[in-house]
Amino acid sequence: MPQVSVIVPAHNAAATIDSCLNALVNQDYPKADYEVIVVDDGSTDQTYRQANAKPAVCVVRQGHLGRAAARNAGIRRAQGEIVCFTDADCFPRPDWLTALVSGLREQQADGCKGIYASVQSALVARLVQIEYEDKYDRLYAEEQIDFIDTYSAAYRREVLTANDGFDERFQVAEDQELSFRLDSRGYKLVFVPQAVVEHLHSDTVVSYFIKKFWIGYWKAQLIRRFPERAVRDSHTPQTLKLQLILIMLLVTSALAMVLFSWARLVLLATSLAFLATTLPFAGKAWPKDRTVAVASPFLLLVRALALGAGYLWGTLKPQAQIRATNSNIGGLSFVFKRLLDLTGACVGLGFTLLLSPLIALAIRIDSPGPVLFGQERIGRGGQPFVIYKFRSMYADREKLPSPVSPPAEGSVLAVKPHDDPRVTRVGRWLRRWSLDELPQFWNVMRGEMSLVGPRPEEAHVVAKYNDWHRQRLAVKPGVTGPMQVNGRADLTLDERVLLELDYIERYSIWQDLAIIARTLPAVLKGKGAR
Repeated sequence: MPQVSVIVPAHNAAATIDSCLNALVNQDYPKADYEVIVVDDGSTDQTYRQANAKPAVCVVRQGHLGRAAARNAGIRRAQGEIVCFTDADCFPRPDWLTALVSGLREQQADGCKGIYASVQSALVARLVQIEYEDKYDRLYAEEQIDFIDTYSAAYRREVLTANDGFDERFQVAEDQELSFRLDSRGYKLVFVPQAVVEHLHSDTVVSYFIKKFWIGYWKAQLIRRFPERAVRDSHTPQTLKLQLILIMLLVTSALAMVLFSWARLVLLATSLAFLATTLPFAGKAWPKDRTVAVASPFLLLVRALALGAGYLWGTLKPQAQIRATNSNIGGLSFVFKRLLDLTGACVGLGFTLLLSPLIALAIRIDSPGPVLFGQERIGRGGQPFVIYKFRSMYADREKLPSPVSPPAEGSVLAVKPHDDPRVTRVGRWLRRWSLDELPQFWNVMRGEMSLVGPRPEEAHVVAKYNDWHRQRLAVKPGVTGPMQVNGRADLTLDERVLLELDYIERYSIWQDLAIIARTLPAVLKGKGAR
């Protein structure tokens, strides 16, 4: 079995730390193969003394720097090749560690998450448990996930160290930030429901509201860094996002009633719509806990109010230090870049439709066969997609001028068009003015590519990536980009990645416009940027 380090951040956790550590030291995993590390995050109660009294536990002390800093301190101390996390108010079941490690290894993953369980009797706590179970239902259907909570989590240690661990600027949602960052770089994250920890959920309406408020606040900071996650992630139900929109309408219409009588009808319609969105949850809760099912519309209203208020506050009072991001394009830059992509794709597709009949006719006359071809490339987050081009090579390989076995078309190692015997006469003309790449505007419209970005690499190239190379996968590949306009075909893999990481880390919309401005003259002169 691999060596494992279990890290528990703890701040004023005297009420629960004993039970947590007793559960950890009594795991059914081989005792010689795992260590337990508690990082005392500036506790002012008996947390340090109680943890230090456990002979099988290593205790690290630090000032009150937050959970992210505590976990990073634990990672620096850890000796295991696999690092697992849980919280001081969690009580892992005896097979928890075995389940996490087995899930990570069997699915050949880089990170994985388990689940919460609870035996609390309070109504709010019971609702919270069913709320988590509702989210777990989504994860069961996912081959890979993008959202790992550190109450029950495991990572390969080298992945954490190569990607700078947890971002200590996040006081809440630091585990989500790490998950999204790793997912955007193409790491494999999976769900392991067999890894169960029991937890003490919020058990009053007030504590539930406060917790959700701060989750909403930090979610706003997270979305600034990863705007695309506002549309979808593997953890958040889409109905919750609809409820947040409805709660804003509900509050707005309630305030508007002071001035406008018609606002009452809007309030009534919005209230009924919100009630309708709670029915699926109530339906799931009914066979498990009928009291929770009946109370769920009210409690989900509280949740939406808290999350909405927190998100609004996080938008109005953002954390200034979180504006900076490495190897990611977020915030308004993401919005402006997507608007530029859509504008350019519309113009490019219009141009493509005008030229397509002539190009198709020329290709068929020159070499019988399909006009278009598709080739798998690796996009954002390491996800494969099909890139489209006008065919520029002989369709019938038996009619090649001479026997050759060069790399596949589009390879970064491919020979130049004028030296490649596979390229047809029309193909040389298409490539000279980059007309073979016109169908890629459809990839841009679909959101698989951007007008400007890293080169869309083939799978065999990405397979050679190490951890720092993966940072370039955090953004969409581009039709043109720093690699394409660089003008050198002899760059090594490291040199290409450094060039593209520099583009990402210094990103601005003006940089995109400058690259497009360099690309267009080259294309018009028949020196297409490739």
